[in-house]
Amino acid sequence: MAASSADRFAGLALRHWHPRQRNDGVLVLYFDRADATVNAFSQAVLIELGQLLERIALEPPKALVIASGKASGFIAGADLKEFQDFDRKGTVNDAIQRGQRTFQILAELRIPTAAAIHGFCMGGGTEIALACRYRVASSDASTRIGLPEVQLGIFPGWGGSARLPRLVGAPAAMDMMLTGRALSAKAARGIGLVDKVVEPAVLIDAAAALALQGTTRPFKQRALGWLTNTFIARKLLAPQMTKQVAHKAPKAFYPAPYALISTWERSGGAGIRTRLDAERRAVVKLAGSSTARNLIRIFFLTERLKALGKGDFGIARVHVVGAGVMGGDIAAFAAYKGFKVTLQDREQRFIDDAMTRAQALFEKKVKDESKRPAVAARLKSDLDGAGVPEADLVIEAIIENPDAKRDLYQSVEPRMKAGALLTTNTSSIPLDELRPHIARPAQFAGLHYFNPVAQMPLVEIIRHDGMAAETERRLAAFCKALGKFPVPVAGTPGFLVNRVLFPYMLEAATAYAEGIPGPAIDKAAVKFGMPMGPIELLDTVGLDVAASVGRELAPFLGLDVPAALATVEAGKRGKKDGQGIYKWADGKAVKPELPAGFVAPGDLEDRLILPLLNEAVACLHNGVVSDADLLDAGVIFGTGFAPFRGGPIQHIRTAGADVLLARLETLQAKYGARFAPRAGWDSPVLREPVA
Repeated sequence: MAASSADRFAGLALRHWHPRQRNDGVLVLYFDRADATVNAFSQAVLIELGQLLERIALEPPKALVIASGKASGFIAGADLKEFQDFDRKGTVNDAIQRGQRTFQILAELRIPTAAAIHGFCMGGGTEIALACRYRVASSDASTRIGLPEVQLGIFPGWGGSARLPRLVGAPAAMDMMLTGRALSAKAARGIGLVDKVVEPAVLIDAAAALALQGTTRPFKQRALGWLTNTFIARKLLAPQMTKQVAHKAPKAFYPAPYALISTWERSGGAGIRTRLDAERRAVVKLAGSSTARNLIRIFFLTERLKALGKGDFGIARVHVVGAGVMGGDIAAFAAYKGFKVTLQDREQRFIDDAMTRAQALFEKKVKDESKRPAVAARLKSDLDGAGVPEADLVIEAIIENPDAKRDLYQSVEPRMKAGALLTTNTSSIPLDELRPHIARPAQFAGLHYFNPVAQMPLVEIIRHDGMAAETERRLAAFCKALGKFPVPVAGTPGFLVNRVLFPYMLEAATAYAEGIPGPAIDKAAVKFGMPMGPIELLDTVGLDVAASVGRELAPFLGLDVPAALATVEAGKRGKKDGQGIYKWADGKAVKPELPAGFVAPGDLEDRLILPLLNEAVACLHNGVVSDADLLDAGVIFGTGFAPFRGGPIQHIRTAGADVLLARLETLQAKYGARFAPRAGWDSPVLREPVA
C-alpha cells in the first residue's frame, strides 16, 4: 500500500509546498509560496522542494504532478530580489547549482512526472516543467509559457537551455530563448513543449491521467530533438543564429544571446550533466555583467511603475478631441484595449483618415478576424462631440497652441459630467499656461503619449499644483489598463522626456548644419546604444513637431534652434511626407552613403550624449521627477535610451560623474555655453555606488 501524504513527509516543516495524495495513487505537489501573491522560486522554496523529492524517491507514489496552489498562475520564475542579493554577495554560482540539482532530482525520479500549467509559466516555472516527463497546460487565454531570461541579460540557468533543444528541436528552442517570447498553450503544444491542452476545470485530473498512462511523442518531434542537436547541425545552425541576433542586439551591449548560442554549439550534443555544467558556468559569468545588473534593475523599475496604477479608476468611456496622428492613434489604441471611444475633430475628413489608420491597427493587433468587428465598433466618429457628456475621460490632442487649447477647454468642460477627467496630450506646454480658465483644476492633468502610440510603452502624467492626488491615481490605473507605464512628472516645459531629449536632438541638428553627414551622426548615437540615430528620429517624429517643441523649450533652456528646425518646408516634414532630412521609402529612411574618406569627429558621441545627460541631471535637481529611478525609467521607456546602460543617471554613476563633468566642460570650452554644466552635478545621488 502506498504511503499516505502525512506518513511520507512526517517531520518536514512545509511552508511553500503542499502534497496531496489522490485515490488513483498520484501525488500532487501544490506550490503555494507563503506570504506571496505570486509563486516565485527562492532558495528556501528550492530547499523545501529538494527535501520533498528525496522522500518521494524513497517512497515513490504511482506518479507525481507539479501544480500551483495559486489562482494567479503557475510560477513566475526566480525571485529576482534574492538573485540580486546573491550577485552582491558573489554566490550566484551556489544559487544556480541548487536549482539545477533540485530539478535534476525531479528529472531522475523513477516514476512518471507531469506539470499542470495554468496562467503564467515563466523562467524557472518553465524549467521545472521541462524537468518533468510530461506537461499539460490549461486552454485559458491567460496561459503563457516562456523563458524570458535573455531580457534580463542572462539565459535559462536551471536546466532550461540544456533540456529545451532536446525536447522541441534546436531551432524552435533557440528562437524561444533568444527572443524571450512567451507562447500560448496552443503554440506550446504545436512545437511539442506541451503534450496536452485541456480545459482549466480538468487540468489536475488530466495531468494525473497523462502521468499514469503516458504518451508517445510524434516521430517528427522526436527526430527534431535528435537531428538538430548533432555536431553537424550545431555547426551549421549556430552561425545563422548569431547572424540573426546581430541584427537586433550588438554583442558588445547584449552578450547573453551570443553566450547562449556558443554554449549550445559547444555542449549541445553532450550528456545532461555536461550540458548543465556548461549552462551554469555561462550564466554565472553573465550574471556578473553590468548589462545583466542594469536589465534586472529595469525589471524592478517596471514593477514600480505598474504598482502606481492600483485600484479602480472609473473610466469606461473615452472622448478624444483631435484626430491627427497622435489623437487618432490614442483613440484607436484605447478602443483596441477595450474602452468605448468617440473621436472628434473640426472636419470629418480628419476623422475619416484616423478611422482608416485604426482599421489597420486592428488588423495588425487582432489576429482573430471574427473579433475585429467588435473591436472596431468600440471606436466611433463624433464630429459634433456628442460623446463629451458621456465620457469618463476627455483627452485633448489638438495643435500645440495654448490659445487654441484654452478655447477648446472652455467649450468642452461645461459639458462634461461630474467626476470626469480632462487631460491634454501636449508635448511641451506647461500646464500652468493651460489651466487659468479651468473650472475644475483638480480633475485636469496632462496625459502625454509618445509616437507611435501602439509601440511606445510610456505615458507621462503631467502634474500641476491644483491637481488632485486621486486624479493622478486614476490616470495611472488607466495607463496600466492600456498596458502602458505611467510616470508622474512636473508640468514644467517639456516635462521629462522631451526636455531631456531636446538638447540631444538639437545638437544633432547643429552638427548636421555644420556639415557632418546625417548617417555619421546617427551612427555615433547607435554606437552608444540608442535605438536609432537623432537625425532619423527628427524625421520620424516630424520636423514640424520638433520645431513646435523647440519654440517652447529653446527659450526655457537658453538654447538656439538651427535654421533647419526653425523653418520647415511644406511637404518635407519627415517620414510622414516621405521627405525630410532623409528621403523615406516603405517606412524606412534612405540614407546616403558617407563621402569617401570621411572620418567623424572624435568628440561627436560626446556632443550628442552629454547634453542629454546634462539635462537629465537638471531635471533631477529641479524635481521634475521624484527620484533618480523614475527619471531613468521615464527616459528609457520614453526615448529608448540604451537599456543596457540602465538609464542616464545610472550611466553617470557607472562612467563617473566627475569624469563626465570634465568632458562636458571640455566641450563648453570648445563649442560654447550650450555645453555649460547644469545645476545638479554636485549631487551625491550621482555618486552612489552602482547597484
